[in-house]
Amino acid sequence: MERSGRRPRAFFERVASIPLPQRVAQAVGESPVGERIARAQELVYGPLLDWVVRSPLHADEPGRSLHPPLTDVTTACWLGTSLFDLAGARRAATFLAGFGVLAGAPTAITGAGDWAEMSGPERRVGAVHALGMDAATFLFVGSLVARRRGDQRTGTRLALAGNLVIAGASILGAHLALRRGVARRASKP
Repeated sequence: MERSGRRPRAFFERVASIPLPQRVAQAVGESPVGERIARAQELVYGPLLDWVVRSPLHADEPGRSLHPPLTDVTTACWLGTSLFDLAGARRAATFLAGFGVLAGAPTAITGAGDWAEMSGPERRVGAVHALGMDAATFLFVGSLVARRRGDQRTGTRLALAGNLVIAGASILGAHLALRRGVARRASKP
């Protein structure tokens, strides 16, 4: 009886020692839902993926992916949107929301190129990360449209929702880049 009492405790101690973001990424990587999302994205984006892998945005030199630094531009614009909303600077918030949407295109293209070369758990985590970022992009497009129509309140709310989605999706992207090393590619000889 004592032995079975220790097993759950040891399990929980081991699990508790793993940081929450890493546990989330591991669960997504092992999830059959993640695999279904990856297959669906392959069907939807298949023709684009072939082009992306050969595009200049997916350059192997100097052995690093272009995606991580581009994500900094996009997420900084969108975070700045919400900060300017808090400060009441509507024009600046609208500008950053729009610039973030524009910056999102090359960011997504470079991410798709990296994802096309992944397999296994990384592929599933990348697919869920991309789905989250797609959702955030749609929220920011909606925010921009609402702002351009003069509905600042809806624009602000959509931007805030987009930033919350980005926070979750970014955990998965950071896991891939920092823990799994997918942002590093071997340079071609």
